[in-house]
Amino acid sequence: MMTQTFAFGGQQIAYRHTPGSGPAVVFLPGYMSDMAGSKATAIFDWCAQNGRECLLLDYSGCGESSGDFADGTLSQWRDEVLALVEAKVMADKLLLVGSSMGGWLMLLVGMALGDRLQALIGIAAAPDFSNWGYDEEQKAQLRAGTTIYEDSDYGYDPMPTHAKFWHDAENNKLLGSTIALTCPVRLLHGEEDADVPPDTSFKLAEALASEDVEVMLIDGGDHRLSREHDIEALLDTIAELS
Repeated sequence: MMTQTFAFGGQQIAYRHTPGSGPAVVFLPGYMSDMAGSKATAIFDWCAQNGRECLLLDYSGCGESSGDFADGTLSQWRDEVLALVEAKVMADKLLLVGSSMGGWLMLLVGMALGDRLQALIGIAAAPDFSNWGYDEEQKAQLRAGTTIYEDSDYGYDPMPTHAKFWHDAENNKLLGSTIALTCPVRLLHGEEDADVPPDTSFKLAEALASEDVEVMLIDGGDHRLSREHDIEALLDTIAELS
């Protein structure tokens, strides 16, 4: 399926869409990630093979989309996802799959979707990482408007955090109160995740208003959860919630 672009907010948002039955599966990648990753590709291929509608996208400043990553925020990317969903997704219901930061974004998108939201699947979901992911010295630098850089194992080293992103993220924290989402939620998390503590998924499960929430710890799984059997577990979970 060819990559297409969608004009929004002065940017060209790259996306891939395959039509089919619902609920439509929408994948939200992680921080500085894009729709070319193994999980996104596996989901898209599974949906195409099974006649299911699917939407992938690159946030502005990421992947094939236009824009500068330094200008990106959770609020901006949430609005891009919602606009693209409104314009391109035909199904009445949506199943959101969010990886790492995308797991935070799926909560923000889900709350805006209202009755269209069918279910959520988090993969090492990382809500509120602007709070627990940085030490006090780093937060002071970000608060003062300074970009900070950290070592990374994900192909972009060093990895930047821009003050604009951090300030917006601080205004979108969710774990301190009840998250008003009542749909089924599955939270997949690798037991050996060195980037997002597995306890984050348990905190999220407690914060959600839904009575149908399961945390699924993956034996030996790291943050990526991209081994063959990790992806099989993900696809099985999508099938279960469909």
